[in-house]
Amino acid sequence: MYGIQQESLFSLEHLLEMSPKDTYGHLFETLDINPFLRAVSKKAFLGAPTQLNYVAMLQSLFIRIVERIPTIKDLRKRLKRSIEFSTDCGFTGSDRIPSEASYTRLIQKLQTSPVFQQSQESIVQQAFQEGFIDGSNAAVDATHVEARDRGPGKKKDDVDALETEIPTKKRGRKSKAEREQWIKEQLELEENRPLFEKKVEAQLPYSYDELVAEIPLNPAWGVKKNSEGKNVFWYGFKAHLLVDCKSQYLLTALLSSGNINDGKMAIPLLKGLAERHPELPVMHVLEDAGYDLVPIYKQVETMGARALIDYNRRNEKQDEDMDNYFRPICKEGHAYRYNSFDAKYGTIKYTQPKACQDCPLNDGQCQNVFKKKVEDNPRRYTVPARGSDSYYELYKKRTAVERVNAYLKEYFQLNNIRHRGALAKVDFELACLTYNACKLTVDRLNHRLRTQRVAA
Repeated sequence: MYGIQQESLFSLEHLLEMSPKDTYGHLFETLDINPFLRAVSKKAFLGAPTQLNYVAMLQSLFIRIVERIPTIKDLRKRLKRSIEFSTDCGFTGSDRIPSEASYTRLIQKLQTSPVFQQSQESIVQQAFQEGFIDGSNAAVDATHVEARDRGPGKKKDDVDALETEIPTKKRGRKSKAEREQWIKEQLELEENRPLFEKKVEAQLPYSYDELVAEIPLNPAWGVKKNSEGKNVFWYGFKAHLLVDCKSQYLLTALLSSGNINDGKMAIPLLKGLAERHPELPVMHVLEDAGYDLVPIYKQVETMGARALIDYNRRNEKQDEDMDNYFRPICKEGHAYRYNSFDAKYGTIKYTQPKACQDCPLNDGQCQNVFKKKVEDNPRRYTVPARGSDSYYELYKKRTAVERVNAYLKEYFQLNNIRHRGALAKVDFELACLTYNACKLTVDRLNHRLRTQRVAA
């Protein structure tokens, strides 16, 4: 028998388990600190000279993520107790270890700067140019992130007082004048609501930057169903990720309050992908049933791609002439087969099932071919069609975003948000940027190893 020797690849776990000196060296070859240094440095030569080593401080923030050091306080302890660690971070013998207040001021400067987004875009572009990102299939999902704040509780006295203040509603039908006044009031209320409390279609006219500016970032109570179908509550945030299915790079990542519906963050993620990375040849966007909304299908279509989203029935009745995947059925109950998609007319084609070829009722009454226009109902008719083998093969790739969620929480402290409000976004962006930088570092190391093996 012949023994097949498989190529051993350098993994993300291997990078994190290497000696600190090697890990940090490879990481900062990929991650350029200079844009961060320009964002936090003094803009003028006037005033007192800078006494802090900003380069070392910035590097220590990223190293804190890699080393899974939970707080800035613990980071300072490690820097004080270990000369080797402080040297690896970039501090010299003459540098004093910065205080927690100094780190806080540094983080506040980073919070008001677009440097994280620019660095993420740069890493994604480099990975695409070097052939590490495929870009044809992308997946979207959200995960909960608990805040360190104490969740507010409801007091019984407050609830009782609120109930007594609610006026009793007048029973019976409203008069014509009352109904017109009520409709007018509802329209005014809808118009004055914040953008992310309106319907999802209200987001379509806005740009990516305008949408990001409106995202609420205060911690709030969120709820999600677990694998057993039970509601799980948490107080904090939601991390919304758009991931390349093949390479598992983060293409777009956003943080929001925990009470924001998953579907309301899909359009900002997709607009960010379209506006920031037009070079990526995205063909399919894969999402679960929480994103089954017509505006999301429209946004994906404007990008020149197709959305594959699990159907959410919302108590809709099943049509008698269709199966669960909205395929036509014959008189014997056999589902028609998905055949092809006609891009010219925007129609998907279904042909007779194989069972109908020998059917005794096949006397010409059953239709041979059905054609459905995708734009008539984009939720029902997808490309490829629901229930087909090609649909299943593509949709299985959506698990990539779930693996990235697990990586971020397990290795990059996504579940360790220590700041409040808008500052929590810095912790989130540090985790996402460090993950992408480590991913590109590993891919480059693997490419270098393959080249050396071929040369040998």
